[in-house]
Amino acid sequence: MTPPAVLLFLMVAIAAIPSSRGSNECVPRNFGHGSVVCECNSTHCDSPGVITPPPPGQYVSFLTSQAGKRLEKGQGQMQNSSTGAVLRLTIVGYQKYQKIKGFGGAMTDAAAMNILTLTPGTQDQLLRQYFSVEGIEYSVVRVPMASCDFSTRLYTYADTPGDLQLDNFTLAPEDKNMKIPLLQRAQALSSRPLRLLGSAWSAPAWLKTNGALIGKGTLKGKPGGKEHKTWAKYYVRFLDEYKKYNLTFWAMTTGNEPTAGMMTNYSFQALGFTPERQRDWVTLDLGPALNQSQHQHIELIILDDQRLLLPHWAKVVLSDVHAARYIHGIGVHWYMDQIVPAQFSLSTTHHLFPEYYLFGTEACSGWTPLDRGVKLGSWDRAEDYAHDIIEDLNHFVTGWTDWNLALDLGGGPNWVKNFVDSPIIVDRTRDVFYKQPTFYSMAHFSKFLWEGSQRVGVSFSLDSDLESTAFIRPDGSTALTVLNRSDKDVHFEVWDPAAGYIPSISPAHSILTLIWAAH
Repeated sequence: MTPPAVLLFLMVAIAAIPSSRGSNECVPRNFGHGSVVCECNSTHCDSPGVITPPPPGQYVSFLTSQAGKRLEKGQGQMQNSSTGAVLRLTIVGYQKYQKIKGFGGAMTDAAAMNILTLTPGTQDQLLRQYFSVEGIEYSVVRVPMASCDFSTRLYTYADTPGDLQLDNFTLAPEDKNMKIPLLQRAQALSSRPLRLLGSAWSAPAWLKTNGALIGKGTLKGKPGGKEHKTWAKYYVRFLDEYKKYNLTFWAMTTGNEPTAGMMTNYSFQALGFTPERQRDWVTLDLGPALNQSQHQHIELIILDDQRLLLPHWAKVVLSDVHAARYIHGIGVHWYMDQIVPAQFSLSTTHHLFPEYYLFGTEACSGWTPLDRGVKLGSWDRAEDYAHDIIEDLNHFVTGWTDWNLALDLGGGPNWVKNFVDSPIIVDRTRDVFYKQPTFYSMAHFSKFLWEGSQRVGVSFSLDSDLESTAFIRPDGSTALTVLNRSDKDVHFEVWDPAAGYIPSISPAHSILTLIWAAH
């Protein structure tokens, strides 16, 4: 071939290769719920891409809005003097608070099933959106131990009655064929080790007082007794089995929503604990079992339930030095956050027990009877997410974990029909998935607040509708996220004494992240 012919051949060949990431433009679809979703398939999906901090003297911005912006990038020059804006947000760098551990979602049976209904290329696209450096870089994955409501059947790993030594313990097909392969693929896409977080919904029925996985029931006997020891051993066996697949856990919770198992007629999997019994089980059984296993590095997180239970639950468990020595953190769910102010629950708990971190372990939209299931394009739910995350971060929480990574158009599958919403909704008939506005709410934190980022103070020159949180990242740059839930655009400036002034505007119903480096 002549050189021009070679060049033409190469150009045609390159054009014929499907893009692994596709264009960065959102393909919007409006389903009538206030904003749009972004539709993705095997060859096309909007992605924020690899983001590097700007050089000193410059800033970058990322805007998501009800009007349809999705992590829209902007940039500008820092100013040496005030812009004269009436509203000023001042970064108070000497006020240093908690450090970030991470953000993410849950690999439930339902999430895995939905992802695997897509073709391999679309599956990869979805996983890249969550876990790759070009996506939103989730670093935490919560993994249910055996079944929960977001399963299609009820099971545990030890359903043989009387098997106190767990000789018949075995992972389920849902683990071996779905969750584990997807977790391995997610880990391969991630630039850093994923923080896997295990949570159990119920012990085997034969270990429980009610003889069932669902409803009101606790472990038989007392802490220190054979049933409590077997349940602790179950945790170790779970970790052993996953380790065989090169999946190592960062942390385990003491059990999902222990108060659910204390409720009469509770409709799905649960295991009841009072704080006193949880304290004693950790002291006598779970703590020693983990300590004597090959998983001494595992961090133990108590509560894994609503924050309205704080600070009482923490006081009961952590005031006991024998239990406290095995524990690292306190897990909170978001479902009843409006009942008790964060100041009274989260901040009080932090000040009482500052050496134990607070961590958000579950949240989802569409769970209330009056606002049930999937709403494609709901902007209200995006604002609910961003508001709760900012409130949590401003009250010492170190990370926030969404619930199902992906659900179907009906908000399932869920064996008890407890259908909810998810940041990614799969339409398997079209081999596409939709990125909800809540996906971008998560992105404004998971993408920019790297592990080790430390919260610093922000002061407002006057009262404002804006909500904000600011962090110094490990590379020394600052990230400020601003939420505007009002109907009006808000003009403001940011003053960082270490860097200068940033003139900015927060559009009505938007989430804005600004990033800049110190001089």
